[in-house]
Amino acid sequence: MAIQPEQIAREAAAALDAKQAEDIRIYDVRGISNLTDFTVVATGTSEPHLKALVSEVQRRTKASDVASYRTSGTPDSGWVVVDFVHVVVHVFSPEARAYYAIEKLWATATEIPLPQS
Repeated sequence: MAIQPEQIAREAAAALDAKQAEDIRIYDVRGISNLTDFTVVATGTSEPHLKALVSEVQRRTKASDVASYRTSGTPDSGWVVVDFVHVVVHVFSPEARAYYAIEKLWATATEIPLPQS
């Protein structure tokens, strides 16, 4: 049985948590977005941290037989997006997250509780 989008989002959030990402959020954007079902947002503290966060998300999802469709951005830009089609993971530097304020797009979305560590 294929892994469901919500489980991919939860796995991505758990991976981010394992690498000590800050302010991790999972949004259920079904019915709000035509592009994806779930959005995961997190903050890293430095360029190496952003790289480690993205690597861990990709490693864990690949272990569940889920590969990303595309990854965009670079740690030095302050924003990396990992696209799993039904789930999109955004990893920001603190400055980029504050500037883009992406959560405002999902103000009416349901926030999914984070997996328990």
